[in-house]
Amino acid sequence: MTLTLTLREQPAVSLEAEVLSPDRLAGASRAEIEALPVWHGNERTRVGEFFAVSGSGDDVHLAGDLSRVNFVGAGMTGGRLTVAGDAGMHAGAGMRGGELHVDGDAGDWAGAGMHGGTLVVRGSAGRHLGGVASGERAGMRGGEIVVHGAAGAQAGAGLRRGLIAVAGPVGEAAGLRMLAGTIVALGGLAPRAGAGMRRGSIVTMAPATPLATFVFSTVYRPPFLRLYLRRLRVLGLPVSDEHLDGRYARWCGDGLELRRGEILILEKT
Repeated sequence: MTLTLTLREQPAVSLEAEVLSPDRLAGASRAEIEALPVWHGNERTRVGEFFAVSGSGDDVHLAGDLSRVNFVGAGMTGGRLTVAGDAGMHAGAGMRGGELHVDGDAGDWAGAGMHGGTLVVRGSAGRHLGGVASGERAGMRGGEIVVHGAAGAQAGAGLRRGLIAVAGPVGEAAGLRMLAGTIVALGGLAPRAGAGMRRGSIVTMAPATPLATFVFSTVYRPPFLRLYLRRLRVLGLPVSDEHLDGRYARWCGDGLELRRGEILILEKT
């Protein structure tokens, strides 16, 4: 059975709606769902003022253009939530489990401070994908984020653990001050990738020029990468046999942080 919440009309200003999560919606009655609190700008209101509720069950669908609806799926710990369109800022922020699927684009800060679970964006994502949430010292700490389009600047900033994979190009300063974890950019990296990184891996299948604070190490086939790429192929990203079997140039950096991180660049045959 599917529980569906359909947005009646675009909110005039941003709608803060952390309650739009399987933790709060699954198993609740229609009346209980309609009474859940949301913030429309600085006005406290109810879910029922903006969404029509139909059906029931653990599989939750949100329908309509939710580009002005923020915090969808934030903090969710389990279940499955599907946004049949665009989602606003902070989609999946701080999530710890379950699956969040956004069929369109996701706004800035998607997956920020994420601890677990899977976030899949069929379109593109904005800035600070998997980044550092306000008041936190580190960004994403677990789970996986998969974006089928492009991603904005500072994707994976402060990344401590987990996987971020983007099919299209990734904006400037990907992996800024990252602490560990893996970023895979199938479509290429903008300048300043890995600036200030301490550990972790940034992987790209397109030509890239690392910062001057990175040094060339070797060309090889990273054993761990094949496992990651097979997983991404299962999740629908365009991973080719060349990506799986290719050799990668390893650049170590950032030199300002003891060069314990790496950027891996696919060697073209």
